[in-house]
Amino acid sequence: MTDDTSNRPAPEHSQGGAVLMNGNRLRDEIVAELAVEIEALGNPDVCLATVLVGDDKPSRLYVNMKQKKAAQAGMQSRHVALGDDATQAQVEAAVSELADDPTVHGILVQLPLPDGLDPEPVLDLVPPEKDVDGLTERSMGRLIRGRPGLVPCTPLGVMRLIERYGIETSGKRAVVIGRSTLVGLPLALLLARKGVDCTVTLAHSRTADMAAVCREADILVGAAGMAKLITAEHVKPGAAVFDVGVSRTADGIQGDVDFEAVQAIAGSITPMPGGTGPMTIACLLQNTLEAARLQGAVAAT
Repeated sequence: MTDDTSNRPAPEHSQGGAVLMNGNRLRDEIVAELAVEIEALGNPDVCLATVLVGDDKPSRLYVNMKQKKAAQAGMQSRHVALGDDATQAQVEAAVSELADDPTVHGILVQLPLPDGLDPEPVLDLVPPEKDVDGLTERSMGRLIRGRPGLVPCTPLGVMRLIERYGIETSGKRAVVIGRSTLVGLPLALLLARKGVDCTVTLAHSRTADMAAVCREADILVGAAGMAKLITAEHVKPGAAVFDVGVSRTADGIQGDVDFEAVQAIAGSITPMPGGTGPMTIACLLQNTLEAARLQGAVAAT
């Protein structure tokens, strides 16, 4: 899969020579493109609703960034904040109200929820056409069946980077480390889709000789949440390496990729931070506009 070369950013390179796939820059380009598209549609009210339970600082900062970028894209935001003492019934009632509101086109429940709250019944209340995070079982079922729907934002962000940076996929080998329903499983499906056409291996903690498996990959994705899991010995020379994993360590936030070692071998690589993370927000906003289309609030293109 490649896109029109005129849309590709001028390449930046790491000290080791690998092309840096800049998620911050691509996110801002996508937000600007969305703003132009929404203006061309006559500035319809496209609304993203966020639900935050408790006062987890990283979650609060993340929600604030989503609202800021939504405004830059010409979208409306609605925010529901519930305290740490919110009950399961209160959280479900808040989501149900948004689900029934025709002026709300996308619903995002910020995870994780505080201890003692079960996210599954909450997510089940989000209609698939408003599931801009793409996390419900109905959205996942549509992805598996190849039906129109909303795709999980982080895997979609990796695909957007692949497209914009012209990473070849057809007939290539991809290895995704991590089998979560948030990233690993949906990304494996997206990479194997007809038209993308990778041969995909889904690796995990029980994979034997992980380094040898990874060295077969033309596209290597770390999504295990294990700090510096991917070292130089895991990387095929010239491979495209995507770091999705996030770990909180004594040295701060770490990705799955040992960037300093891998950049000298990879052909292209995402930095951490500034790589796949910003793309999650960009794809959330793309999904919100698509959700409005699915609901008939915005004309189809």
